[in-house]
Amino acid sequence: MTVSTTAAPQAPPGPSRRAEIAAGVRLSLAAGLGMFPIGIAFGLLVVQAGLPWWVAPALSLAAYAGSLELLLIGLITTATPLATIALTTLLVNFRHVFYAFSFPLHVVRNRVAKAYSVYALIDEAYAVTAASRDGWSSWRLLSTQIAFQVYWVGGGLAGVAVASVMPGPIKGLEFALCALFVTLTLDAARSRGQVPSLLLAGLAFTAAIVLAPDAALFVALLLFVLLLLGRFALGVLRSRRGSDA
Repeated sequence: MTVSTTAAPQAPPGPSRRAEIAAGVRLSLAAGLGMFPIGIAFGLLVVQAGLPWWVAPALSLAAYAGSLELLLIGLITTATPLATIALTTLLVNFRHVFYAFSFPLHVVRNRVAKAYSVYALIDEAYAVTAASRDGWSSWRLLSTQIAFQVYWVGGGLAGVAVASVMPGPIKGLEFALCALFVTLTLDAARSRGQVPSLLLAGLAFTAAIVLAPDAALFVALLLFVLLLLGRFALGVLRSRRGSDA
């Protein structure tokens, strides 16, 4: 009597490390092509503001957040108090706290790599993972985030190099930050449901200009956060009343 044994089917091998890294870099290209020219504008602004060239890569490593870095140039050149800079940084980047709820950080096992992934959680990285929620691995996620930082730091260094060979400053380049925020605002206000937040932002800035013109940006951000919290609380109250009716 013979007993035949059939080997259990084996799962096909997963993608190789090289394939995952290549996939991560490909996923970063679309947003990275937009980051690089803004990084060039950042490097140009650093030099035109009279700051040393190394401030560009230093800020890109110490405070890796594009909109904040552009904002910090103005705060540094005007000798803004450190406490105001710290609080402004907190308010501008507070949105990153909510990114962590749906960011695929769980795929990164190594502690050092996970710490870097948290540090490199920028808007572009979150947008890419939100658009494609499945299929992420540690190597794919980290290669995407590293690529984003290379685009940004490289753009800043390219801007510094361009500024060093230019005969004079480019007038109006400081409007790059304002243009960036205008673009982000228009992109965020695409439906009627988002218009109230846009109006609250205008109300907060108007009140800040009247109440504290010397610290308008900080006061406007603080007022805007309070108004958004009030709007959220009002929405919760209305939904409860509707459910009780």
